[in-house]
Amino acid sequence: MSGFLGVDWANPSSLGYPVIFGGVLLGSVVPVVPTGAVVGAGAAIAVSGGHLDLVLVVLLSTLGALVGDLVTFGAGRGGRGALSRWFERRQSPEKLAGARDRFAARGWVLVVVGRLVPAGRIPVLLAAGALDYPWRRLVPAAAAACLLWAVAYAALGVLSGGLFDNPLVATVVATFLILLVTLAVGGVQRLRRRGEERRGAA
Repeated sequence: MSGFLGVDWANPSSLGYPVIFGGVLLGSVVPVVPTGAVVGAGAAIAVSGGHLDLVLVVLLSTLGALVGDLVTFGAGRGGRGALSRWFERRQSPEKLAGARDRFAARGWVLVVVGRLVPAGRIPVLLAAGALDYPWRRLVPAAAAACLLWAVAYAALGVLSGGLFDNPLVATVVATFLILLVTLAVGGVQRLRRRGEERRGAA
């Protein structure tokens, strides 16, 4: 049944590739869209009888995430004067120098981990921009990170799509699984931070 904007809401595959790419891109620039859920839903549709190709879902998700990350990093570099002053006010010169050293030594690891960890991407990219991390190193690291991220969330979608033949049910289950995983990872992070704070206080 065709509904609002001519979209068949009972068949999520009618949303198509532009929504996957656009949703991931928008959520990567302005974190108002759960981008992992978009990828998982697209993958679930692809393997549950919907009219989407799994490889294209992963590639478009990777591309949307990469463009969004480069925009975020570019904003960090463009405003690095203000961002640098912000970091300097909140960090000692030793810690700021240490951050620059960490980015110089293993910046690609920080970029990859920042993309995979919930709420870690934007702070890492803005810090990299403010600390003048070079584009030639950022782009390949971000591309690898976005591909790993897209494959990971697509795998959750494939899992739900393999269990349910109905694309709508598979989409709902994939979204639920991804939200659960995101909450679990975020909870583990908070517990680790609290443990580190307690050890530091002791």
